[in-house]
Amino acid sequence: MTLSVNDVKRIADLAYIEINDVEAKETLDQLSGIFDLIETMQAVDTSTVEPMSHAQSVLQRLREDEVTEADQHELYQSSAPQVEADLYLVPQVIE
Repeated sequence: MTLSVNDVKRIADLAYIEINDVEAKETLDQLSGIFDLIETMQAVDTSTVEPMSHAQSVLQRLREDEVTEADQHELYQSSAPQVEADLYLVPQVIE
């Protein structure tokens, strides 16, 4: 993708960024470098690379999903102003 100084100025204008000619040229050079890098990376054949979930081969230790606390919902709901069918009732705030 190629950009011109006018494209950079237009983008800056759309973003409400004030930019002079020197800054526009510097920005154009930086953006061109980024686009060149992207083209280089897209040219690499990755068809034989297997997708990874992590950059390093690490395994996460897993534990059994066990209940570790007793059910205390009745205790917590005992101080609530209104409860119905084990649900907290709150005033309607949006009509």
